[in-house]
Amino acid sequence: MSFEFQGQSIESSADDSVLLSLLRAGIHPGNGGPLCFAGDCSNCLCTIDDVSYVRACQTPAEAAVAVASHGGEAPPLPPLDAEAPDVAVDHQSVDVVVIGGGESGQQACADAEVAGRSVACFDATAGHDVVAIYPGPLVLVRTHEGMIEVECHEIVVATGAAEIQPVAPGSDLIGIWTPRAAQTVLDAGLDLGRLVSVGTVPSELGATEAPGTLVRFVGDQAVSAVVTTTQDGEIETACDNVVVNLGMHPRTGLARMANGMNVSIVGDAALEPDVPTCPTSGVVCPCNNVTFEQLDNLHDRGFTHMELLKRGSLAGTGTCQGSVCTPYLRSFLQDRGHELQPPFTARPMARQLTLSEMAAGSHLPTLARTALDGVHRELGARMDRMGGWWRPWTYGDTNAEYAAVRERVSLGDVSTLGKMIVTGPDAEATLQRLFPTNVSTIKPGRSRYVLILDERGYVMDDGMIAREHDDTFFLTFTSGGASMAEMWIRDWSAGWGHDIRILNQTFSLGAINVTGPLAAELLAQATDGELPPFLGHAMLDIAGVRCKVFRLSFTGEMSFELHHSAAESVTLWNALMDLGAEHDIRPHGIEALFRLRLEKGHIIVGQDTDYDASPRRLQHEWAVNMNKGDFIGRTATERTNRIPLDKKLVGIETDADSLVDGAVMWAGSDFVGTVSSSAWSPTLGKGIALAWLEAVDGAFAETVQVDGAEARVVPPHFYDPEGSRARA
Repeated sequence: MSFEFQGQSIESSADDSVLLSLLRAGIHPGNGGPLCFAGDCSNCLCTIDDVSYVRACQTPAEAAVAVASHGGEAPPLPPLDAEAPDVAVDHQSVDVVVIGGGESGQQACADAEVAGRSVACFDATAGHDVVAIYPGPLVLVRTHEGMIEVECHEIVVATGAAEIQPVAPGSDLIGIWTPRAAQTVLDAGLDLGRLVSVGTVPSELGATEAPGTLVRFVGDQAVSAVVTTTQDGEIETACDNVVVNLGMHPRTGLARMANGMNVSIVGDAALEPDVPTCPTSGVVCPCNNVTFEQLDNLHDRGFTHMELLKRGSLAGTGTCQGSVCTPYLRSFLQDRGHELQPPFTARPMARQLTLSEMAAGSHLPTLARTALDGVHRELGARMDRMGGWWRPWTYGDTNAEYAAVRERVSLGDVSTLGKMIVTGPDAEATLQRLFPTNVSTIKPGRSRYVLILDERGYVMDDGMIAREHDDTFFLTFTSGGASMAEMWIRDWSAGWGHDIRILNQTFSLGAINVTGPLAAELLAQATDGELPPFLGHAMLDIAGVRCKVFRLSFTGEMSFELHHSAAESVTLWNALMDLGAEHDIRPHGIEALFRLRLEKGHIIVGQDTDYDASPRRLQHEWAVNMNKGDFIGRTATERTNRIPLDKKLVGIETDADSLVDGAVMWAGSDFVGTVSSSAWSPTLGKGIALAWLEAVDGAFAETVQVDGAEARVVPPHFYDPEGSRARA
């Protein structure tokens, strides 16, 4: 077998790890540093098959195709359109999880089985990498085949102990080993040449002991000598490789991660950790290149606790998660007169995961799709992202879609609207205080347009409020505002101590807008019921689908919103399209809808509003009833209404087809505002826009220049300002 290492073919044996195969070829995978062969250090990390931070010592050579050193030239990133690997996830539930495959772990597994308990055993040498323990407990394991998520009642940590890594000047050289690592490479048949040991090591390693304690390593790229100190002074011992035994530090990260859960620690993982002699210089955290000099600086500034030292230096936050540096951080503080402190808090994850591994078994689309998403795509719609949803921007001919609404009948998918039921003894009282309209005068079967104001009197959202019964209301909000609106209502009602129930039906209900001069004629073919009057609503069976039918208009034409179970959206849509064939029905997308609503001067919150858009500035004072009782934003509205108006949302029109969103407006040499929405109106034969017009010396201009063209300031209702078509 073979794999590629930075353009070089590396031969490997069946039982080799990637690290062992590289060492056989005379290659250190990184720039240097001690090797442990146990996954405790960061010195063998490689990018393997486009995945970085992979431990070469724990990756079988047969599982690698392309390997690159982190210390060398970075491999090219995969293309942006590359498909992420499909990572499988296995969900398990057992009584006991045992982490560790050594003697103590094997004994714990056997004891659980004898007791008749179901058990799952995970061993790093078998390719099981336990990366996290979450409350539950839930144990997360990475394998070469995928992810394992295990729910359990008890966890036995038998992770053993790590050999303490040498930290001294020159500890980044090639040729430094822990005792177990040296034994591994010797057993594999590699020749370590003149092997010198610091500290007591097994005699079978055949190392010559360098007397005294470690001072530094000597060499260029590879170690050529080790310097130790005794009572007689420093001694330099020549060598080809050095094996260093500084004691053991139990691997308790996972156990500390599960603090407070039903966890037991057995074997070497329960050992009292050795505390190494604190060096005076060198890199204490190879992952983040933190030196003892930096620790001294932090200590002098008052960072005298393990948790503070970790945060101030970032030692312990690298890929080894403190395995190398934790013993030295403890000895550092002890050396400076503080009590020996326990290791810092451990949190998931102990090892790095790819995004694909994190998301294994989960499907969470970043943008929601309506139940009609597939229908839109089959009809050739170009989909776009708006308000947190995928929506049809156009079906290919925006002008034809626009004409269908103005001249005949059209369907629009408005399932993205926020939809909510508010009911309970205090439902009316809650909404009366939330909204600036007089909710108490809305009768059952009727609805009203409403604004949502914040405490400063600025518009946060808008929508409709419909009364179903005395204590039950149905509310709609903008596509991107449903979650905020729900939080807003829940928060205020709880603060007032009101007794209400809230049901967010945004995702469970679909909504189809049937709009155009022939809308009522089409629906008459689909129902025997009586269609509601303008701003009325009723429950009707439409083409066999139970619908809450609202009579309102965003397009300026006769419109009926059909709210129904999302599971029946496709059935209802197809039935209406079939019935409307004789009327030359066609669906319209968002591009046509934006043009239609602009002709009517209907605002889009977030596009035509800003953070300081008050009802008065929006010319929406008609939606605020100052004669009712208190409501959120009332005090601010009263105060700002007494201040001279400094800007307002107006309509502008021009004979030129040159208006664009965001365009700057001028009155002579004065900047007077910007365009928020613009379009060419085929019906009116002119360019129209909503724009924020600022006052100059207390007066508003009647004409402005936009991109060199003159535009007239007009009321923001261009098409059918009396609303006779919507009310027909």
